[in-house]
Amino acid sequence: MIVRNFMLCLFTVICFTAGAQLQKNSSVIADGAELLEISNQFSFTEGPAIDQDGNVYFTDQPNNKIWLYDNQGNLSLFMDNAGRANGMFFDAKGNLYACADEKNELWIIDSKTKVKTLVNAFENNPLNGPNDVWVSKSGFIYFTDPYYQRDYWTRTNPEIKHEGLYLLTKKGKLQLLDKEFKRPNGLVGTPDGKFLYVADINDHKTYRYAILADGTLSDKTLFVNQGSDGMTIDHQGNIYLTGNGVTVYNPKGEKIEHIEVPAKWTANVSFCGKDRDQLFITASEKIFTLKMKVKDAR
Repeated sequence: MIVRNFMLCLFTVICFTAGAQLQKNSSVIADGAELLEISNQFSFTEGPAIDQDGNVYFTDQPNNKIWLYDNQGNLSLFMDNAGRANGMFFDAKGNLYACADEKNELWIIDSKTKVKTLVNAFENNPLNGPNDVWVSKSGFIYFTDPYYQRDYWTRTNPEIKHEGLYLLTKKGKLQLLDKEFKRPNGLVGTPDGKFLYVADINDHKTYRYAILADGTLSDKTLFVNQGSDGMTIDHQGNIYLTGNGVTVYNPKGEKIEHIEVPAKWTANVSFCGKDRDQLFITASEKIFTLKMKVKDAR
């Protein structure tokens, strides 16, 4: 009996150790990786967007600039007078889209910083202030339009009373998809164009929608009871939410990771690098990178 109990205890210890090791190895963070602070020279960083070469562009919104952190680890200024750009995204053709809320506009920016305004109003009323944008491979453009009162605006109240989620179609038609939010913010879609995730930051919820063939949405479903500022997705379909650091959920909505970030607020997240396996984090006046086991979804 003593031998049997000893063997049972030993088996339990072995199983517990193996389980703990399995849980440790299931982390999306590369083994031994540590959060690396790249710079703290900004006022408030936002909007990271990765291009086809793994370079990442991000904004310093209070200073009205877009910066570039390239795949060699070099930091440089990409654009001045950047429309107070917030969320940004590169489409499959290499175009950079920017939520330029200085004048409530959605921009497209070329490599020489030439700007084209895609939309700035809905039903003849100025947009609240486009906040985050995602473009599907098929060319559907989705963006959120909350109302955050800016000190660089002359207006003090929104002309549009709802805070909505919009679709800009391939023909340039703007459609309101959903206005049932307290304050929509971050959004990201799956690379196959089947699902869109949208965070309601003031209601502490993130939703998932099915994307239909015409770009409209159906089957709004609560994904997790957590809101988010910016968001991203990796090649395994895990969703990265920001605010208090970075929290990672698998496609089932199960929490699998929390990344502590030494900053007042973690505003946004993306991937970067030649292998697209560096997590790039914008957090207050700082930017960070973290080596991952997973990669950018595209």
